[in-house]
Amino acid sequence: MKADDFYATRRDVLCYAGAASAATLVGVPAAHAAERQESPFEPDLALELTAAPHDVALRSGPKTPAWSYRARVLKGDPASVQSWNGAWLGPILHLRRGQKVRIDFINKIDQPSIINWHGLHVPADMMGLPRYEAAPGERYRYEFEVRDRAGTYWYHAMAADHTPEQVYFGLAGLLNVSDKEEDALSLPRGEYDLPVVIQDRSFGDGNRLLYLPGTGPGAATDGNSGAQTPTPRGGMMGQGMMGGRGMMGDGMMSGGMGSMMTRMMGFFGDTICVNGQPDARLEVATHAYRLRVLNASNARTYKIAWQDGRPLAVIATDGGLLDAPLEKDFVMLTPGQRVELWADFSQDAIGTEHRLISRAFKGSMGMMGGGMGGGALGELMGRMMGSAPLPDGAEFPILTVDVTRKAAGTLELPRHLSTVARLRAEDAVNHKRPRQFRVTMGHMRWGFNGRSMQMNEVASDEIVTLDTTEIWEFENNGMMAHAIHLHGLQFQVLGWSGGTSGSDVNAGRIQPGWQDTVLLMPNERVRLIMRFKDFAGTYAYQCHMLEHAASGLMRDYRVKPARALA
Repeated sequence: MKADDFYATRRDVLCYAGAASAATLVGVPAAHAAERQESPFEPDLALELTAAPHDVALRSGPKTPAWSYRARVLKGDPASVQSWNGAWLGPILHLRRGQKVRIDFINKIDQPSIINWHGLHVPADMMGLPRYEAAPGERYRYEFEVRDRAGTYWYHAMAADHTPEQVYFGLAGLLNVSDKEEDALSLPRGEYDLPVVIQDRSFGDGNRLLYLPGTGPGAATDGNSGAQTPTPRGGMMGQGMMGGRGMMGDGMMSGGMGSMMTRMMGFFGDTICVNGQPDARLEVATHAYRLRVLNASNARTYKIAWQDGRPLAVIATDGGLLDAPLEKDFVMLTPGQRVELWADFSQDAIGTEHRLISRAFKGSMGMMGGGMGGGALGELMGRMMGSAPLPDGAEFPILTVDVTRKAAGTLELPRHLSTVARLRAEDAVNHKRPRQFRVTMGHMRWGFNGRSMQMNEVASDEIVTLDTTEIWEFENNGMMAHAIHLHGLQFQVLGWSGGTSGSDVNAGRIQPGWQDTVLLMPNERVRLIMRFKDFAGTYAYQCHMLEHAASGLMRDYRVKPARALA
């Protein structure tokens, strides 16, 4: 498969330029709609993004039922939208810093939904949180100015009860931001700038995606399920409790204990998909490439490496370019995280094959107790994880890269990429007493500091002040890893402490640069520093292992104006 075969060229994308018609702001709070009408917003780019059922030809045989985003350009450059060839992923959106953007989300699936702009710094009512979800047949209008640095961001569905399901069945896509600083660099562009969106899935009879019973396209209306119980194929737990290949394989789909454990621990599929395609291969030329790698899996963490041992050249993290390239033997990438790699194939002979893999590591579960408790329950869950067809922390291939053609010209990896402003711990208003967030579990519900998600609930210790810098410390005394994500801003990592993963994980972490998602291993703490600027309002923080968030590991936080009372 050639690079261009992953997605349609920007010239070929199905989009329509023209004046934006007045959209009915169904699903938008009345006060918000009135405010918009009083202050007309003139967009540089106006789009419609529609979530709808979509059957996708992924493997031989029947098409796979999925949900997908379809885009329509109403105003601005049609090349702002880049569609895929035969994948469930939403189109790649190309935005530019300083650009004013209007996006009308239209919900044509049979569940409430909203689009969350992962990593973007936008007003709270433009972030795409569950409180603003649009019912089936309704829409929500986003209007914001792009304030973020050039980098790789993404967008995905959010819904109070359906986020993991909707993302799993296809409602996610990349969002690339460019700016003048990036323009001045000699970075790979055009056909040499490639997405690598990694997801794990499981397939059952008729090429249907397997997930929890009663989920997926059509499940609410015709009794179909993307999680039909497949023919058992053995596994540690046999056909009793799990009904098949162990909790994380087909057997979990039978419901009961398997479904409960999936909701608590997260979904782990047995097939790795890249850019919406299983068993992906990518044809490249003898040239340097910019690989925009996104972990869009529900729960799986990857230990990214080249199989032949050549180092990775990291040029950017979640929030854009680093000061300088960073050489790593491997990179840990937890759900929601992005990393940009410089991959140079210019010296390779035609016919050379490279394989991007996930190396083995001690998985997301530790046996140290706490959280859900260690002991017999911890041992049981550990065995169930280990019996899965593709266990968490196993080694497996991700993507095969084939060098198939010659390319003219060469590019040298820049020694300097950007200037990243450092936040200083001593400037934090709470530098002597960081805000504490402890991952907890009670009554089979995840939580922070003993509190699970409650819509529109903000505790007194979840209120911060606009135009201040703070340090937040997340503590994980449990037996499972988590992917800590903050909405509405980027942070910097001050450091990790504790834990038992050692160099098995630590050497693959990236501390410099701006990030919005960070891996927190069992029995570990991480300190983050961030500045609350520009927008007051209610945002969220969560674990981006989506089943964890849906099981309570998500809370709101409020940014109050500097002169407001608590």
